[in-house]
Amino acid sequence: MKTLISFSFLLTAFVTFSQKPINVTISGNIFNTATDTVSLAQFYGTHYKDYFKTTFSKKGDFVLKGILPNPDYYVVKVGGSHINVILREGSDIKLYGDGSNIYAFCNIVGSDESKNMNDFVKILSAWNFKRDSAMTLINREPARQEEISNSMTTTFYTFQGNMQSFIANNQNSAALLPAISTIDKENDFASYESIVNQLNNSFSESPTIKEVYNAYLTAKKQRELANLLAPGKESPDFEELKLDGKTKMKLSDLRGQVVLLDFWASWCGPCRKENPNVVRLYDKYKDKGFTVMSVSLDRDRVAWQAAIEKDNLTWPNHVSDLGHWASKVPQIYQVKGIPFTVLIDKEGKIIKTNLRGEALETELAKIFGF
Repeated sequence: MKTLISFSFLLTAFVTFSQKPINVTISGNIFNTATDTVSLAQFYGTHYKDYFKTTFSKKGDFVLKGILPNPDYYVVKVGGSHINVILREGSDIKLYGDGSNIYAFCNIVGSDESKNMNDFVKILSAWNFKRDSAMTLINREPARQEEISNSMTTTFYTFQGNMQSFIANNQNSAALLPAISTIDKENDFASYESIVNQLNNSFSESPTIKEVYNAYLTAKKQRELANLLAPGKESPDFEELKLDGKTKMKLSDLRGQVVLLDFWASWCGPCRKENPNVVRLYDKYKDKGFTVMSVSLDRDRVAWQAAIEKDNLTWPNHVSDLGHWASKVPQIYQVKGIPFTVLIDKEGKIIKTNLRGEALETELAKIFGF
């Protein structure tokens, strides 16, 4: 029976890190095997990368000893099964097991973190199997969905309890790696962040953990960027040059008015097509406390000014550093395409983003009552 879980969702065979070679020894006794060899490897979901192997003695004794490229997560492979081990400089681990089902029957001595990790992997694998079986049954018999879901409730809560106990009992341990797959980081980012930081604190020299931590930093940045313009958030303030290239103004100078922050450019066809709608709504609500602040991604002042005049953009709040896509303000607001708008209330808080056409008119009608 193959082990029911791998860390292939975390390990990437083609990512290279600076190597920190380690000396390790893994020995022990595995009886009742269908193979005469045992090897030390890393598992990438569909394939193994072997480092070294040896043959069993007639009694099942073995010694795997050598130099590995880095402290990391490895596997001891016996036939089609393997045991996950966490190896550091000087690791000396002993394994005693039944080769006919080493996944289920193996005692790990000399590495509590490896033992605890494998114990949880068994719990996780059992839960995944039951969950997947239930989903298969629901897909086959949709009318039984409620019955099957109800029958899984106790199993789910039992698993959740086991998972929380595992996390609590393995604080700042490299054993926590498989727990990441149990966390819904979209809805429970705090738990995901906590586990990743504990792994980084305990095993930062591992290339796998470096990868996990870098993925976390990317996810955190994306989350922060997404939240930056969430409704109710304070709109990021900025100061930028106006059309004359000398005078500066701040977004906060318009506090007390409802502001449409409009990112556009003279060369942007969709922007120019939307301008008449913005002009119409500006004329409709300008005496009620509404204004527009246009941030141009132009790099040609003459073209910028000509477009303002041609499209009759009569509001005075036109700014740009003429930096095109490298312009400062669009970068602050993480603008990926134009036209892009941010509607801001009188207190400087974001109402909604990317409103155009009828959607913008509807939102302004709700604000001003007509």
